[in-house]
This record gives sequence, structure tokens and C-alpha cells, in this order.
Amino acid sequence: MDPDPSGGWRFAQCFGDKGDVEDITEADIISAVEFDSTGNYLATGDKGGRVVLFERNDMKKSCEYKFYTEFQSHEPEFDYLKSLEIEEKINKIRWCKRQNSAHFLLSTNDKTIKLWKVFEKSLRVVSESNMTDGQRALPPPSLRQHLRLPRMQHQDNIIAAVPRKVYSNAHAYHIHSITVNSDQETYISADDLRVNLWNLNISDQSFNIVDIKPANMEELTEVITAAEFHPTQCNVFMYSSSKSNIKLADMRDSALCDRHAKLYEEEEDPSNRSFFSEIISSISDVKFSHDGRYILARDYLSLRIWDVNMESRPLKTIQIHDHLRGKLCDLYENDCIFDKFECTWSGDDRNVLTGSYHNYLRIFDVDTLNDIVLQADKSAFKAKKIGGPLPGNKQLGAKNGIKPGLKDAMQLEPLDFNKKILHASWHPRENTIAIAATNNLFLYSAA
Repeated sequence: MDPDPSGGWRFAQCFGDKGDVEDITEADIISAVEFDSTGNYLATGDKGGRVVLFERNDMKKSCEYKFYTEFQSHEPEFDYLKSLEIEEKINKIRWCKRQNSAHFLLSTNDKTIKLWKVFEKSLRVVSESNMTDGQRALPPPSLRQHLRLPRMQHQDNIIAAVPRKVYSNAHAYHIHSITVNSDQETYISADDLRVNLWNLNISDQSFNIVDIKPANMEELTEVITAAEFHPTQCNVFMYSSSKSNIKLADMRDSALCDRHAKLYEEEEDPSNRSFFSEIISSISDVKFSHDGRYILARDYLSLRIWDVNMESRPLKTIQIHDHLRGKLCDLYENDCIFDKFECTWSGDDRNVLTGSYHNYLRIFDVDTLNDIVLQADKSAFKAKKIGGPLPGNKQLGAKNGIKPGLKDAMQLEPLDFNKKILHASWHPRENTIAIAATNNLFLYSAA
């Protein structure tokens, strides 16, 4: 057995209500999590339309965070034209690079994207005037020379959040992706059939750069599932499809990027084909590595790493929970087969991270494919250790706060499909990860 199955990972913090799963309010379920480019700030969005920001706690030596501010980003709306409720759930949060003392971040629900400015504001109060001296009331001045100018005094610093821009009415379908360009001037937003390009400063105009909507909707065979800009080349972006392919597009080619520059697609083995093949091969998330050389793609059962220069097949294919292949009927019945798992690169591009059911998450070494299984478990914060003994296996204690048999337990134990790790973010400069587990935010660090 590996002497330290945790790979050096330790539970660091947990934010949120620590009650039972049954008591969770739907609005508190975290639906987006994102570190900023420095790693000093962390944002989460939830199904109630709230955005909560955390800042690094400099008083601590380890990578720990404290509450910074919270604001209501989106409210529930109603589209009277289509008789549709638009829920307030935050689908994505993306930070803009910091230019001054204020923070700017984009948040989106199904229909509307907002650019928020978060800044520190000095609260000043009148300390001295003609009518009062502090709290003490004064008689009105009787002579002109007794008149005095009011004086302001600093009372407190507060964190304010104001929407600087609201980008609306550009998407007919649900927005699932937003990504800021490396030029920090533009960003793209994507729904099921279209990708739009925006200038951050212009909220009433966007350019449609990808449109896969057929003239007759009955001929629709695929939808866009995710989109992302290249980290350094401001003209290149990619978008993934429900047909298990990724298209790389260059905006210098033409105004409408329907003709892709590159297509990453692996031929399916006909012997593995089943009723569920199309559903489980739909790509739920794509991410460029920080150097832009590789692409990480997640479908229902696996992770794939593509070399940008090689379109024919992925460099690596990693099975995440292949033991669920025999349970696809049940997963189809309870709709879990449509869950959208995200994936992310480590700051140095040496590791990749993605989630699974029963609050398991897996970290893989890109070169060796050695993996570490962690569990965002409710008992983690009780004694600053993850888990404790495995259920029904009392002799297996937790060493260094990690269950030694997590990888086996993941495959053998009955899984709770209501507990799932869909959203995660990796600190850009350190081995610290933020994990959204239902209504809790877990933080883990590695030495």
C-alpha cells in the first residue's frame, strides 16, 4: 500500500452550513467556484443568485481564506413573451485581471451576464456641525462668526459591490459558459447553439461568432456544451459539442467562425456502442492548459488530454468512474447521467482535477497518471481530518486524515448520487484546491 495515499493533501477549511444533506436549502447549493489570477481571492456562486467572495487570510502561514463580502448578483425573472421562469442560479463566475484597487468579475445566470465592481469604500459621517458637536446637540448660532463648516470623520471601511455593466437579450438559449480573453478587453459567452463575442465596455452590442442552429430545428443533432478562450492568443478559442468533439476556431479567419481551424475527435469503437453512448460521450467541460499547449476535456465517465497540435486522438484517456458503466440504466432513470462535471488544471499544468459521486474527487499526475482520491466529507472539519474509519471496516483508521482505502471504497461502496463534486477550482500558484460539495466549500492544500 502507498505509505501516504493522500499524496500530501490535507483538509484545510470548510465554509457553509454543516448540517445534514436532507436539511439543505436549494438556494444554498453552490453552482460555481473560481480563484482569481493571483489566488488571493476566491468567488463562489449559488442557486440563490448570490456571489460570495473570500480573501486570503495573511495572518495564517498556511493557505487559508476568510469571508470578504457577499452580494445578490441575480434575481429570479419571468420572460412574459415565452412564459418562462428564469432562475437566479449562477452558472459561471469569471474574474477579470485586476487593474487597480477594485475587483471586477463577470457572473451569469441562464440569460443575463453582469460585470460587477467590488471595492473598498470609506464610510464618513458628519462629526461636527452648527447643530451638533459629536452626539451633543448645540443651540443654533446667533452670530455670523459662530458659524462653522461641517467636518467629516472616517467611521469605517465597507466592501461595496455595484453592477457596472449588464449584458442582456443576446442569448435565446441557456448560457453555460463565459470566458474572458487574454487581452482583458473582450469575452465570449456561449449557449446551446451560439457563441457571442462582447466588448467588456459595451453592454448593448455583441457579435455572433458561432451559430450552429439549423434552419429547421428538427434537424438539430448536436449542441455546444462549453467554450473557452486560449490563455495567450486573443484570436483563438475552442468550443465542445455533445457529439464528443472539440473545435478550435480562429477569429482572424472570418467574422463567423462556423468553419473551425482544428477538430479534435476520437473515433468510437463500434463494439462499445450502446443506447447511452451519445449521452455519456457528450463533453461537459473543456480547459486549456496555462501554456495553451494542451486541452483537458471531461465527458461523463472519463477525462481526455489532447495535444493542440494532434487532432486524431488524445494523448491520454483517464477513466474517472468506469465502475458506473454497468449502472447507466439507473443513472438514466434518476437523471444523473446528465450531470455536468467540470475539470481543471493545476497552476503548473502537472496535475488535473475532476469530481465524481459520493463527494469523491480525483487528482491525476499528467505524466504518470498516478492518482489521489479525496472525499469532501462532512466529518473532515470535525477533527481537521478527512473521514475517519471506513463504514463497516473499523480497523482501517484515517492516517493523516485520509482514508487509505478511498479508491477501493469509491468502487465498492454504494454511492450516494445526491452528493457530487461538479465544480472545483485550483489555486494558480499553489497546490490548494477549492471544492464545491452541495452547500459547502471545502479547501484542501498539499505541501
